[in-house]
Amino acid sequence: MKEKIISKASELFLRLGFKSVTMDDIAGEMCISKKTIYKYFCNKEVLIEESTSTVHRQVHEVIDTIVAKNYNAIHENFEIREMFRDMFKNSTDTSPLYQLKKHYPEIYQNVMTHEIDQCNHYFRDNILKGIREELYRPDINIDLYVKFYYTLIFHINETTVSEREAQKIELEALEYHTRAMATEKGIAELEKQLEKINHNHHQ
Repeated sequence: MKEKIISKASELFLRLGFKSVTMDDIAGEMCISKKTIYKYFCNKEVLIEESTSTVHRQVHEVIDTIVAKNYNAIHENFEIREMFRDMFKNSTDTSPLYQLKKHYPEIYQNVMTHEIDQCNHYFRDNILKGIREELYRPDINIDLYVKFYYTLIFHINETTVSEREAQKIELEALEYHTRAMATEKGIAELEKQLEKINHNHHQ
């Protein structure tokens, strides 16, 4: 039951926002009493904490699945971006991270500490892989580029109210990040990925 509540709550929080979803909404959607929810979660904050760490876990599981498919480094980043778009496509207009930061700053800080660790690890692996594949230049300062990239991405998510807008800007950031590192071969791969996106968006 606990798992079911978390899964329904996560879905509602992402779709309607952390602030606006009440315990009543969740109980109503699940056709259970509010008392049942309070049996497992003493308040909404606890439920938000559990839900955000569940979503966090799911996101990283999906990232791992994509990484395991062994695309080249640039293609991999674009696949991950697509996956995020699909995961959050039912989102409210308000970006979930933006809301979390605004209304539940402690929980936000907590999520971010984990997130930055995992992202660093993932961005670093991606850069090393791209260098091996000769898509990125061998002489870049990896630590610095990892830091640049997550600073950009988190800044966008924290300051952009609209989820749709955030995704548009993130695509620009991905292109910016890739161009900064790419060899000629990398630029060609980047153009190919961008072409694919433009094609899909116009269909």
